[in-house]
Amino acid sequence: MDALGFEVVDVRHGGSRRGRVQVRIDRPGSTPGQGVTIADCATVSRALEAWLDGAGLVGSDYVLEVSSPGIERPVRWPEHWQRFVGRDVRVRLPGLGRVRATIVSVDRTEEALTLRLVDVHDPVVVPIGDARDATLFVEWS
Repeated sequence: MDALGFEVVDVRHGGSRRGRVQVRIDRPGSTPGQGVTIADCATVSRALEAWLDGAGLVGSDYVLEVSSPGIERPVRWPEHWQRFVGRDVRVRLPGLGRVRATIVSVDRTEEALTLRLVDVHDPVVVPIGDARDATLFVEWS
C-alpha cells in the first residue's frame, strides 16, 4: 500500500461459503473523512485483488471490499492512537465496557495509553492491547 500512497487502517476477513475481505484504507496524514476517493478505492482494489489471487491467501471465490475508514474511523494500532492524541474516541475497556474518552497521550515504549474518560476527572492509563473496538467519536448535533 505504501507504494500506492495509502495505509491500511483495518482488515477483516470472514464469510461462510464465499469469503469476504474488507479493507479500509487512508492517506497518511489526511483529515478523517477527507482522504480517500472512490477512484482511490478502485485503484487499491485492483492492486489487492491481483496480490490476493497471486498469493492464494483467500481461495478463488471471495468478495473484496475496499473503502475509506470514514469519519468515525477505527483506531487500532499504536500509530493510530498517536495520530489522534487530543481526539475523542469510543473504546471498549476491561471492566468498563464501551466508554467515551479523550486520548491524552501515548507511551510507545510502554505500549500504554492515557485516556480521560467522560465524566471522570483523573486520567486512566491502559495497555494499548486492552483498548478494543475503538473508533473516533464524532458528535452529531
